[in-house]
Amino acid sequence: MNETIVCAVGNVATQPVYRELASGPSARFRLAVTARYWDREKNAWTDGHTNFFTVWANRQLAANVATSLSVGEPVIVQGRLKGRTETREGQQGWTSADIDAVAIGHDLSRGTAAFRRSVRTEQPGAPGMPGTGAAQQPEPNWETPAPDTAAEAAAVAEVAGAEAEREPVAVT
Repeated sequence: MNETIVCAVGNVATQPVYRELASGPSARFRLAVTARYWDREKNAWTDGHTNFFTVWANRQLAANVATSLSVGEPVIVQGRLKGRTETREGQQGWTSADIDAVAIGHDLSRGTAAFRRSVRTEQPGAPGMPGTGAAQQPEPNWETPAPDTAAEAAAVAEVAGAEAEREPVAVT
Protein backbone atom coordinates (compact mmCIF):
# COMPACT_ATOMS: atom_id res chain seq x y z
CA MET A 1 0.00 0.00 0.00
CA ASN A 2 1.34 3.43 -0.92
CA GLU A 3 1.27 6.06 1.79
CA THR A 4 2.32 9.69 1.79
CA ILE A 5 4.96 10.17 4.49
CA VAL A 6 5.57 13.82 5.46
CA CYS A 7 7.89 15.72 7.75
CA ALA A 8 6.32 18.96 8.99
CA VAL A 9 8.18 21.63 10.97
CA GLY A 10 6.01 24.08 12.88
CA ASN A 11 4.57 25.13 16.24
CA VAL A 12 2.08 23.44 18.55
CA ALA A 13 -1.10 25.48 18.02
CA THR A 14 -3.43 23.83 20.57
CA GLN A 15 -2.90 22.09 23.88
CA PRO A 16 -2.63 18.31 23.26
CA VAL A 17 -5.81 16.39 24.16
CA TYR A 18 -5.11 12.95 25.67
CA ARG A 19 -7.70 10.15 25.75
CA GLU A 20 -7.68 6.56 27.00
CA LEU A 21 -9.56 4.53 24.39
CA ALA A 22 -10.41 0.82 24.17
CA SER A 23 -7.68 0.48 21.51
CA GLY A 24 -5.11 2.25 23.73
CA PRO A 25 -3.99 5.81 24.49
CA SER A 26 -4.50 8.51 21.85
CA ALA A 27 -3.55 12.20 21.71
CA ARG A 28 -4.16 14.95 19.20
CA PHE A 29 -3.11 18.56 18.71
CA ARG A 30 -3.07 21.15 15.95
CA LEU A 31 0.22 22.00 14.26
CA ALA A 32 0.75 25.40 12.59
CA VAL A 33 3.25 25.38 9.72
CA THR A 34 4.09 28.83 8.35
CA ALA A 35 6.12 29.30 5.19
CA ARG A 36 8.80 32.03 5.41
CA TYR A 37 10.48 33.76 2.54
CA TRP A 38 13.04 36.52 1.98
CA ASP A 39 11.37 39.75 0.83
CA ARG A 40 13.93 41.64 -1.28
CA GLU A 41 11.94 44.87 -1.19
CA LYS A 42 11.78 44.96 2.63
CA ASN A 43 15.19 43.27 2.97
CA ALA A 44 13.73 41.02 5.68
CA TRP A 45 12.12 37.63 6.27
CA THR A 46 8.35 37.64 5.82
CA ASP A 47 5.76 35.10 6.95
CA GLY A 48 3.72 33.48 4.20
CA HIS A 49 0.60 31.33 4.39
CA THR A 50 0.01 29.18 7.50
CA ASN A 51 -1.19 25.60 7.10
CA PHE A 52 -2.82 23.80 10.02
CA PHE A 53 -2.65 20.02 10.50
CA THR A 54 -4.31 17.84 13.11
CA VAL A 55 -1.61 15.53 14.47
CA TRP A 56 -2.71 12.18 15.89
CA ALA A 57 -0.45 10.11 18.16
CA ASN A 58 -1.18 6.66 19.55
CA ARG A 59 0.06 4.34 22.30
CA GLN A 60 3.32 5.39 24.02
CA LEU A 61 3.80 8.34 21.65
CA ALA A 62 0.41 9.69 22.83
CA ALA A 63 1.43 9.52 26.50
CA ASN A 64 4.75 11.25 25.73
CA VAL A 65 3.01 13.98 23.69
CA ALA A 66 0.60 14.70 26.55
CA THR A 67 3.43 15.18 29.05
CA SER A 68 5.97 16.88 26.77
CA LEU A 69 4.25 19.39 24.48
CA SER A 70 2.72 22.80 25.17
CA VAL A 71 1.21 25.51 22.98
CA GLY A 72 3.78 27.53 21.05
CA GLU A 73 6.63 25.02 21.21
CA PRO A 74 8.52 24.36 17.95
CA VAL A 75 8.25 20.71 16.87
CA ILE A 76 9.06 18.37 14.01
CA VAL A 77 6.41 15.79 13.15
CA GLN A 78 6.91 12.79 10.88
CA GLY A 79 4.00 10.61 9.85
CA ARG A 80 1.40 9.59 7.29
CA LEU A 81 -0.59 12.40 5.65
CA LYS A 82 -4.33 11.74 5.45
CA GLY A 83 -7.03 13.94 3.94
CA ARG A 84 -10.45 13.99 5.59
CA THR A 85 -13.66 15.43 4.15
CA GLU A 86 -16.68 16.03 6.35
CA THR A 87 -20.13 17.49 5.88
CA ARG A 88 -22.20 18.75 8.78
CA GLU A 89 -25.90 19.45 8.90
CA GLY A 90 -26.70 22.91 7.51
CA GLN A 91 -23.06 23.66 6.64
CA GLN A 92 -20.82 23.36 3.63
CA GLY A 93 -18.46 20.41 3.47
CA TRP A 94 -14.89 20.97 4.60
CA THR A 95 -11.61 19.18 4.17
CA SER A 96 -8.81 18.84 6.71
CA ALA A 97 -5.33 17.40 6.58
CA ASP A 98 -4.32 15.03 9.37
CA ILE A 99 -0.93 13.54 10.19
CA ASP A 100 -0.89 10.09 11.77
CA ALA A 101 2.38 10.64 13.65
CA VAL A 102 5.20 8.11 13.80
CA ALA A 103 7.71 10.44 15.50
CA ILE A 104 7.45 13.87 17.17
CA GLY A 105 10.28 15.91 18.65
CA HIS A 106 11.22 19.41 19.66
CA ASP A 107 12.98 21.49 16.96
CA LEU A 108 16.45 21.95 18.45
CA SER A 109 17.38 24.60 15.87
CA ARG A 110 15.08 26.95 17.79
CA GLY A 111 15.78 25.96 21.40
CA THR A 112 16.98 23.27 23.78
CA ALA A 113 15.29 20.25 25.34
CA ALA A 114 16.18 17.80 28.09
CA PHE A 115 15.37 14.22 27.07
CA ARG A 116 14.06 11.82 29.70
CA ARG A 117 13.48 8.19 28.77
CA SER A 118 9.93 7.16 29.61
CA VAL A 119 8.96 3.97 31.35
CA ARG A 120 7.00 1.79 28.97
CA THR A 121 3.51 1.02 30.07
CA GLU A 122 2.93 -2.67 29.47
CA GLN A 123 -0.56 -3.53 28.32
CA PRO A 124 -1.93 -6.93 29.28
CA GLY A 125 -2.49 -9.20 26.32
CA ALA A 126 -0.09 -7.36 24.01
CA PRO A 127 1.76 -9.85 21.78
CA GLY A 128 5.34 -10.53 22.80
CA MET A 129 5.06 -8.59 26.07
CA PRO A 130 6.33 -10.25 29.24
CA GLY A 131 3.67 -11.78 31.43
CA THR A 132 0.97 -11.77 28.76
CA GLY A 133 1.02 -15.45 27.94
CA ALA A 134 2.23 -14.63 24.43
CA ALA A 135 5.26 -16.35 22.96
CA GLN A 136 8.25 -15.33 25.05
CA GLN A 137 11.37 -14.27 23.20
CA PRO A 138 14.73 -14.93 24.82
CA GLU A 139 16.62 -11.95 26.18
CA PRO A 140 19.51 -11.01 23.83
CA ASN A 141 23.03 -11.74 25.07
CA TRP A 142 24.79 -8.36 25.17
CA GLU A 143 27.89 -9.72 26.88
CA THR A 144 31.14 -10.19 24.96
CA PRO A 145 31.51 -13.90 24.21
CA ALA A 146 34.39 -15.76 25.80
CA PRO A 147 37.30 -16.59 23.45
CA ASP A 148 37.03 -20.02 21.80
CA THR A 149 40.72 -20.82 21.68
CA ALA A 150 43.80 -20.32 23.82
CA ALA A 151 45.31 -18.09 21.08
CA GLU A 152 42.28 -15.75 21.19
CA ALA A 153 42.44 -15.65 25.00
CA ALA A 154 46.15 -14.70 24.86
CA ALA A 155 45.41 -11.93 22.32
CA VAL A 156 42.64 -10.49 24.52
CA ALA A 157 44.92 -10.57 27.58
CA GLU A 158 47.73 -8.89 25.61
CA VAL A 159 45.47 -6.01 24.51
CA ALA A 160 44.14 -5.57 28.06
CA GLY A 161 47.67 -5.53 29.45
CA ALA A 162 48.85 -2.98 26.88
CA GLU A 163 45.96 -0.67 27.75
CA ALA A 164 46.72 -0.96 31.47
CA GLU A 165 50.41 -0.06 30.92
CA ARG A 166 49.62 3.01 28.82
CA GLU A 167 50.60 6.24 30.57
CA PRO A 168 48.01 8.94 30.95
CA VAL A 169 48.45 11.87 28.57
CA ALA A 170 48.51 15.32 30.15
CA VAL A 171 46.41 17.91 28.35
CA THR A 172 47.73 21.44 28.65
